[in-house]
Amino acid sequence: MKYLLTLLLGLVSGAAMFAAAMIYNPFVADRGISPLAVTDSELITLSFSNVPSDAIVFTNDGDSQKKPFPEKVLQLWEAPIRQSSAMATVMRDARGQTAGVGVKFSSLSERTRLLRGEALVDSVWYIYLPERGSLFIEQFENHWTFFRDVGLPAYRSGAKNWKGNWIGDLTAGPEALGTAAVTGGTGSLQGLHMLGVESLSARAYSADNGPVSAEGRLLIELPAGSENVEIAAPDQ
Repeated sequence: MKYLLTLLLGLVSGAAMFAAAMIYNPFVADRGISPLAVTDSELITLSFSNVPSDAIVFTNDGDSQKKPFPEKVLQLWEAPIRQSSAMATVMRDARGQTAGVGVKFSSLSERTRLLRGEALVDSVWYIYLPERGSLFIEQFENHWTFFRDVGLPAYRSGAKNWKGNWIGDLTAGPEALGTAAVTGGTGSLQGLHMLGVESLSARAYSADNGPVSAEGRLLIELPAGSENVEIAAPDQ
């Protein structure tokens, strides 16, 4: 019995050490400052609520942490799309005024490698800005630091929630320096090839229901020579 207890204690200790090493892996470094935060080029800034109930519509398989909204929206329960989500939301400009509508499709990536600090999500955006044109954004996101700094503390909390102030970039590619590929579709943006970064600012998170207070932001770098492409509230 003594040897059995020793073995069990060793297994538990080993599992705990492995989990701690994976979560606080010293070889997994944060990306640091966004590559677009120091650019001299003109930027388009668009923000949106990251809380599903604030969206125009949000849906997934119905069994995930984030609940579909509105309640009776069709769910993505078919096998090929069970690990995907779709959202339509209002986009706001740098002054907080309505700038347009964004539609985002996301899916868990098969390239996820937790031991390397990669919790990847493949996503695309289609954004329509009235009287100015449209944008298509292709990216993959890494949610590892958000899970480590926000999600895990919420799960470990007795109240199953987290409150604080977390800000970080989600975009991790496919373009150089970990930026998203952005293409102008119509209007004054048509034909432009740009770079973008999506970030997240979280203030409250529930282990049961996901984000409680969180805002997303898209920074899009306009190429040189594309002056006078202003993104503001549409005329009333």
